Amino acid sequence: MFPENFYWGVSQSGFQFEMGDKYRRHIDPNTDWWHWVRDKVNIEKGLVSGDLPEDGINSYELYEVDHNLAKDLGLNMYRIGIEWSRIFPWPTTYVDVDYSIDSSYDLVKDIKIDKSILEELDELANQREIAYYRRVISSLRDKGFKVIVNLNHFTLPHWLHDPITAREKALTNSRNGWINKRTVIEFAKFAAYIAYKFGDIVDMWSTFNEPMVVVELGYLAPYSGFPPGVMNPEAAKLAMLNMINAHALAYKMIKKFDKEKADKDSKEAADVGIIYNNIGVAYPENHRNEKDIKAAENDNFFHSRLFLEAITWGKLNIEFDGETFVNLPYLKGNDWIGINYYTREVVKWSDPMFPTLPLITFKGVPGYGYACRPGMSSKSGNPVSDMGWEIYPEGIYNSIVEAERYGVPLYITENGIADSKDVLRPYYIVSHLAVIEEAYEEGHEVRGYLHWALTDNYEWPLGFRMRFGLYEVNLITKERKPRKRSVEVFSRIISEGTTKGLQDEFRLKVRGERYENDSG
Repeated sequence: MFPENFYWGVSQSGFQFEMGDKYRRHIDPNTDWWHWVRDKVNIEKGLVSGDLPEDGINSYELYEVDHNLAKDLGLNMYRIGIEWSRIFPWPTTYVDVDYSIDSSYDLVKDIKIDKSILEELDELANQREIAYYRRVISSLRDKGFKVIVNLNHFTLPHWLHDPITAREKALTNSRNGWINKRTVIEFAKFAAYIAYKFGDIVDMWSTFNEPMVVVELGYLAPYSGFPPGVMNPEAAKLAMLNMINAHALAYKMIKKFDKEKADKDSKEAADVGIIYNNIGVAYPENHRNEKDIKAAENDNFFHSRLFLEAITWGKLNIEFDGETFVNLPYLKGNDWIGINYYTREVVKWSDPMFPTLPLITFKGVPGYGYACRPGMSSKSGNPVSDMGWEIYPEGIYNSIVEAERYGVPLYITENGIADSKDVLRPYYIVSHLAVIEEAYEEGHEVRGYLHWALTDNYEWPLGFRMRFGLYEVNLITKERKPRKRSVEVFSRIISEGTTKGLQDEFRLKVRGERYENDSG
């Protein structure tokens, strides 16, 4: 059984959900992704779909509809994102702040922000968007939801990151995103301002959603469709260090400027965490091969431990080798971890390719995890989503156990499947929640589960092709239509507080359909 105080919810971001009103009144052309997805070169190369976010689901106007759907499901937690580029469509670089640099490692040790700085920022901010986000949060609070506000979900203001120019000039332009220390400083200012403006109605904060996606897909996988689409290991290392640094500064700023409890059950006014994906879910292709085992260990360290050890204990693996550590207490600060889990990774040994990133001794194995063919089974015989992602619920258990080592509360903040026909999703929900329930009963405390997503959304370079929603969205009328089997099973688990009685029913039903489809 799940505990009575368990949180049930959904997660969403700004860029993926907000736009879509027919009069184009609420578009956000001031973000890097806006420019990226309409770039002619990206479209011609097939790196992006050609779908545009302004044709999306229009949660900007229809948020009350979505909140009511979530309430009817029995949910009590809702995660949103505040788009930096909506709040500050214009540069904040001219608001001067003092900060100190650790010259040994070229990291920002501290930043000085006071109320006078916040007042200057307030004059620059788009007050219409401030009022909008207050309405969204207030709507959720009025309906009894615990609200999580995430500050950065991949996107950056275009005045900080011009991804097209960054790609064309090999990152030598001035607006080059997370490889520029200026972005670290501006993010600290943004976090301070948002805490100042919303601290009275928000207690639970996240600095980043999946920071390593930005690092790995932006700078190590130019074929992925993520900006800036370059292969530059040195930039990947710098971006990761800067995001670690930015989290630490934002953590301090939120704590400093959110001093008011919004919820009666909150232990403190500001509970500041991070949302992270793929924690400890890399497995060796050959469990008897020492090199493959080492490859999986290095993958897990590079992808999650390096970042999380730095912000938990101030222990930074400065050489990205898993061996050379420095103690930097000013990086320490994290109150909770959100686990985003979709599938596993299976890797094998690969000789080191990048001198600056010696941990990268791993290579994904096709046919497992993220590297499967849609509509087929994985090499292990598991179903595969429309995205080509293997359904592997066992991995969420390992992710929970690995995340426990950091000694902070855990939430599942994303878990879901691209499944337009709603054939696999009921099984996916039941099987993953069954593993979470088992983990909880064995003493591994997870405090909440947030499904991705309530509705269909704009899936980054893939546009509208991938459908993650419990509710299907008609992109012309914006009507939300329930995917009945998934809505029913999720609602039943919430109301009954357990998956018991559902596991065999949905496993058999889905496996039967899958094998029939395979044979066809």
